Amino acid sequence: MKIIIKDTYEAISKQTADELIETMSMYEKPLLSPASGSSPLGLYNELVERHQQKKFDHSNWLFLGLDEWVGMSAETEGSCRYRMNHDLFFPMNVPEQSICFFNGNAENLSEECDRIEKYIKQQKGIDVVILGVGMNGHVGLNEPGTPASMRTHVTAVDPITQTVAQKYFPEHKQLSQGITLGIANLLEAKHLFILINGAHKAEITKRVIEGEISEQIPTTLLRNHKDVRFFLDADAARLLNTQSLHHIES
Repeated sequence: MKIIIKDTYEAISKQTADELIETMSMYEKPLLSPASGSSPLGLYNELVERHQQKKFDHSNWLFLGLDEWVGMSAETEGSCRYRMNHDLFFPMNVPEQSICFFNGNAENLSEECDRIEKYIKQQKGIDVVILGVGMNGHVGLNEPGTPASMRTHVTAVDPITQTVAQKYFPEHKQLSQGITLGIANLLEAKHLFILINGAHKAEITKRVIEGEISEQIPTTLLRNHKDVRFFLDADAARLLNTQSLHHIES
Protein backbone atom coordinates (compact mmCIF):
# COMPACT_ATOMS: atom_id res chain seq x y z
CA MET A 1 0.00 0.00 0.00
CA LYS A 2 1.32 3.40 -0.99
CA ILE A 3 -0.14 6.67 0.25
CA ILE A 4 0.50 10.01 -1.43
CA ILE A 5 -0.71 13.21 0.20
CA LYS A 6 -0.61 16.66 -1.40
CA ASP A 7 -1.77 19.96 0.05
CA THR A 8 -4.45 20.59 -2.57
CA TYR A 9 -6.84 18.69 -4.82
CA GLU A 10 -5.16 20.23 -7.85
CA ALA A 11 -1.75 18.97 -6.75
CA ILE A 12 -3.00 15.46 -6.07
CA SER A 13 -4.76 15.37 -9.46
CA LYS A 14 -1.48 16.30 -11.19
CA GLN A 15 0.44 13.68 -9.23
CA THR A 16 -2.10 10.99 -10.12
CA ALA A 17 -1.92 11.96 -13.79
CA ASP A 18 1.88 11.70 -13.71
CA GLU A 19 1.79 8.22 -12.20
CA LEU A 20 -1.07 7.02 -14.40
CA ILE A 21 0.64 8.03 -17.65
CA GLU A 22 3.89 6.44 -16.49
CA THR A 23 2.15 3.20 -15.48
CA MET A 24 0.10 2.94 -18.67
CA SER A 25 3.28 3.38 -20.73
CA MET A 26 4.55 0.08 -19.31
CA TYR A 27 2.06 -1.88 -21.41
CA GLU A 28 1.66 -2.37 -25.14
CA LYS A 29 -2.14 -2.08 -25.17
CA PRO A 30 -3.15 -1.13 -21.63
CA LEU A 31 -6.69 -1.51 -20.33
CA LEU A 32 -7.85 1.29 -18.00
CA SER A 33 -11.05 1.12 -15.96
CA PRO A 34 -11.91 4.67 -14.86
CA ALA A 35 -14.58 5.49 -12.27
CA SER A 36 -17.09 8.24 -12.90
CA GLY A 37 -17.84 10.65 -10.07
CA SER A 38 -16.41 13.77 -8.51
CA SER A 39 -13.21 12.40 -6.92
CA PRO A 40 -11.37 11.58 -10.19
CA LEU A 41 -12.65 14.66 -12.06
CA GLY A 42 -9.49 16.67 -11.41
CA LEU A 43 -7.43 13.81 -12.80
CA TYR A 44 -9.57 13.67 -15.94
CA ASN A 45 -9.29 17.43 -16.41
CA GLU A 46 -5.51 17.08 -16.13
CA LEU A 47 -5.44 14.26 -18.71
CA VAL A 48 -7.63 16.26 -21.10
CA GLU A 49 -5.38 19.32 -20.78
CA ARG A 50 -2.26 17.26 -21.42
CA HIS A 51 -3.94 15.55 -24.38
CA GLN A 52 -4.82 18.93 -25.88
CA GLN A 53 -1.22 20.05 -25.39
CA LYS A 54 -0.01 16.79 -27.00
CA LYS A 55 2.03 15.91 -23.92
CA PHE A 56 1.26 12.18 -24.07
CA ASP A 57 -0.08 9.57 -26.48
CA HIS A 58 -3.08 7.49 -25.44
CA SER A 59 -3.84 6.06 -28.89
CA ASN A 60 -3.07 2.52 -27.67
CA TRP A 61 -5.18 2.78 -24.49
CA LEU A 62 -8.37 0.75 -24.04
CA PHE A 63 -11.13 1.74 -21.60
CA LEU A 64 -13.49 -0.41 -19.54
CA GLY A 65 -16.42 1.02 -17.62
CA LEU A 66 -16.34 0.41 -13.86
CA ASP A 67 -20.09 0.48 -13.22
CA GLU A 68 -23.48 1.80 -14.31
CA TRP A 69 -26.94 2.40 -12.90
CA VAL A 70 -29.50 -0.21 -13.95
CA GLY A 71 -31.98 1.29 -16.40
CA MET A 72 -29.54 3.88 -17.74
CA SER A 73 -27.35 4.23 -20.81
CA ALA A 74 -25.08 6.86 -22.35
CA GLU A 75 -28.11 8.96 -23.30
CA THR A 76 -29.25 9.33 -19.68
CA GLU A 77 -27.89 12.62 -18.34
CA GLY A 78 -25.95 11.83 -15.18
CA SER A 79 -25.37 8.14 -15.93
CA CYS A 80 -21.85 6.80 -15.50
CA ARG A 81 -21.32 6.50 -19.26
CA TYR A 82 -22.77 9.98 -19.86
CA ARG A 83 -20.35 11.46 -17.33
CA MET A 84 -17.34 9.57 -18.67
CA ASN A 85 -18.21 10.66 -22.20
CA HIS A 86 -18.29 14.32 -21.21
CA ASP A 87 -15.48 14.25 -18.61
CA LEU A 88 -12.96 12.11 -20.49
CA PHE A 89 -13.88 10.17 -23.64
CA PHE A 90 -15.18 13.01 -25.82
CA PRO A 91 -12.57 15.66 -24.91
CA MET A 92 -9.76 13.11 -25.32
CA ASN A 93 -11.19 11.95 -28.67
CA VAL A 94 -11.32 8.32 -27.55
CA PRO A 95 -12.71 6.19 -30.41
CA GLU A 96 -15.80 4.14 -29.63
CA GLN A 97 -14.01 0.91 -30.55
CA SER A 98 -11.57 1.55 -27.70
CA ILE A 99 -14.37 1.63 -25.09
CA CYS A 100 -16.22 -1.28 -23.46
CA PHE A 101 -18.94 -0.10 -21.08
CA PHE A 102 -21.89 -1.55 -19.18
CA ASN A 103 -25.30 -1.08 -20.75
CA GLY A 104 -27.63 -0.52 -17.82
CA ASN A 105 -30.58 -0.94 -20.22
CA ALA A 106 -29.58 -4.44 -21.28
CA GLU A 107 -32.54 -6.84 -21.34
CA ASN A 108 -30.49 -9.58 -19.68
CA LEU A 109 -28.19 -8.16 -17.00
CA SER A 110 -26.62 -11.54 -16.30
CA GLU A 111 -25.52 -11.77 -19.93
CA GLU A 112 -24.25 -8.19 -19.66
CA CYS A 113 -22.02 -9.25 -16.74
CA ASP A 114 -20.79 -12.20 -18.80
CA ARG A 115 -19.98 -9.87 -21.71
CA ILE A 116 -17.81 -7.69 -19.49
CA GLU A 117 -16.04 -10.70 -17.99
CA LYS A 118 -15.35 -12.05 -21.48
CA TYR A 119 -13.88 -8.70 -22.55
CA ILE A 120 -11.56 -8.60 -19.54
CA LYS A 121 -10.37 -12.11 -20.34
CA GLN A 122 -9.81 -11.22 -24.00
CA GLN A 123 -7.60 -8.29 -22.95
CA LYS A 124 -5.70 -10.53 -20.50
CA GLY A 125 -6.88 -8.55 -17.51
CA ILE A 126 -7.25 -4.95 -16.38
CA ASP A 127 -4.03 -2.98 -16.08
CA VAL A 128 -5.13 0.09 -14.07
CA VAL A 129 -8.35 0.93 -12.22
CA ILE A 130 -9.15 4.50 -11.16
CA LEU A 131 -11.38 4.52 -8.09
CA GLY A 132 -13.11 6.91 -5.73
CA VAL A 133 -14.53 6.01 -2.32
CA GLY A 134 -18.13 6.47 -1.27
CA MET A 135 -19.22 8.00 2.02
CA ASN A 136 -20.07 4.49 3.25
CA GLY A 137 -16.80 3.01 1.98
CA HIS A 138 -18.21 1.56 -1.21
CA VAL A 139 -15.96 1.21 -4.25
CA GLY A 140 -17.48 1.04 -7.70
CA LEU A 141 -20.99 -0.06 -6.76
CA ASN A 142 -19.70 -2.68 -4.35
CA GLU A 143 -21.77 -1.68 -1.35
CA PRO A 144 -21.21 -2.57 2.34
CA GLY A 145 -21.50 -6.33 2.79
CA THR A 146 -20.23 -7.23 -0.69
CA PRO A 147 -18.12 -10.43 -0.48
CA ALA A 148 -14.48 -10.14 -1.48
CA SER A 149 -15.01 -13.06 -3.87
CA MET A 150 -17.73 -11.25 -5.87
CA ARG A 151 -17.07 -10.68 -9.55
CA THR A 152 -19.07 -8.57 -12.02
CA HIS A 153 -22.63 -8.45 -10.71
CA VAL A 154 -25.91 -6.61 -10.30
CA THR A 155 -26.06 -4.93 -6.91
CA ALA A 156 -28.67 -3.44 -4.61
CA VAL A 157 -27.59 0.18 -4.05
CA ASP A 158 -27.20 1.27 -0.44
CA PRO A 159 -29.55 4.09 0.68
CA ILE A 160 -26.58 6.36 1.46
CA THR A 161 -25.26 5.93 -2.08
CA GLN A 162 -28.72 6.55 -3.54
CA THR A 163 -28.96 9.84 -1.67
CA VAL A 164 -25.43 11.10 -2.39
CA ALA A 165 -25.60 10.16 -6.09
CA GLN A 166 -28.63 12.36 -6.78
CA LYS A 167 -26.17 15.25 -7.26
CA TYR A 168 -25.23 13.84 -10.66
CA PHE A 169 -28.74 14.11 -12.10
CA PRO A 170 -30.80 17.12 -13.17
CA GLU A 171 -33.90 15.57 -11.56
CA HIS A 172 -34.56 12.87 -8.96
CA LYS A 173 -33.73 9.35 -10.18
CA GLN A 174 -34.53 5.89 -8.87
CA LEU A 175 -31.11 4.39 -8.10
CA SER A 176 -32.00 1.12 -6.44
CA GLN A 177 -29.82 -1.13 -8.61
CA GLY A 178 -26.43 -0.96 -10.28
CA ILE A 179 -24.16 -3.20 -12.32
CA THR A 180 -20.47 -3.20 -11.41
CA LEU A 181 -17.10 -4.85 -11.52
CA GLY A 182 -16.71 -6.85 -8.32
CA ILE A 183 -14.07 -6.77 -5.61
CA ALA A 184 -12.48 -9.90 -7.11
CA ASN A 185 -12.10 -8.13 -10.47
CA LEU A 186 -10.44 -5.16 -8.77
CA LEU A 187 -8.05 -7.38 -6.81
CA GLU A 188 -6.99 -9.07 -10.06
CA ALA A 189 -6.11 -5.75 -11.74
CA LYS A 190 -2.40 -4.95 -11.92
CA HIS A 191 -2.63 -1.45 -10.39
CA LEU A 192 -5.27 0.34 -8.29
CA PHE A 193 -5.30 4.15 -8.02
CA ILE A 194 -7.74 5.37 -5.34
CA LEU A 195 -8.46 9.09 -5.12
CA ILE A 196 -10.07 10.67 -2.05
CA ASN A 197 -10.45 14.41 -1.52
CA GLY A 198 -12.24 16.86 0.73
CA ALA A 199 -12.80 17.26 4.46
CA HIS A 200 -16.17 15.50 4.17
CA LYS A 201 -14.24 12.32 3.29
CA ALA A 202 -11.78 12.54 6.22
CA GLU A 203 -13.64 10.10 8.47
CA ILE A 204 -14.17 7.43 5.83
CA THR A 205 -10.55 7.89 4.69
CA LYS A 206 -9.36 7.04 8.20
CA ARG A 207 -11.60 3.96 8.34
CA VAL A 208 -10.50 2.81 4.88
CA ILE A 209 -6.75 3.16 5.57
CA GLU A 210 -6.46 2.49 9.31
CA GLY A 211 -9.58 0.53 10.23
CA GLU A 212 -10.22 -3.19 10.28
CA ILE A 213 -10.33 -4.88 6.87
CA SER A 214 -13.98 -5.78 6.51
CA GLU A 215 -16.61 -6.42 3.85
CA GLN A 216 -18.68 -3.76 5.64
CA ILE A 217 -16.18 -1.17 4.35
CA PRO A 218 -15.51 -2.63 0.88
CA THR A 219 -12.54 -0.37 0.04
CA THR A 220 -10.56 -1.89 2.94
CA LEU A 221 -10.55 -5.18 1.01
CA LEU A 222 -8.19 -3.56 -1.50
CA ARG A 223 -5.48 -2.66 1.02
CA ASN A 224 -3.56 -5.89 0.49
CA HIS A 225 -3.43 -5.50 -3.29
CA LYS A 226 0.12 -5.75 -4.65
CA ASP A 227 0.04 -2.18 -6.02
CA VAL A 228 -2.69 -0.04 -4.48
CA ARG A 229 -1.99 3.69 -4.29
CA PHE A 230 -4.10 6.12 -2.28
CA PHE A 231 -3.95 9.70 -3.57
CA LEU A 232 -5.23 12.08 -0.88
CA ASP A 233 -5.46 15.82 -0.49
CA ALA A 234 -4.65 17.26 2.92
CA ASP A 235 -8.32 17.70 3.84
CA ALA A 236 -9.13 14.02 3.29
CA ALA A 237 -5.97 12.93 5.14
CA ARG A 238 -6.35 15.20 8.15
CA LEU A 239 -7.47 12.47 10.60
CA LEU A 240 -4.81 9.91 9.70
CA ASN A 241 -2.13 8.86 12.17
CA THR A 242 1.17 9.69 10.48
CA GLN A 243 2.85 6.55 11.83
CA SER A 244 0.43 4.43 9.80
CA LEU A 245 1.47 5.97 6.48
CA HIS A 246 3.85 3.99 4.30
CA HIS A 247 4.68 6.86 1.99
CA ILE A 248 3.87 10.53 2.28
CA GLU A 249 4.51 13.33 -0.15
CA SER A 250 3.34 16.79 0.86
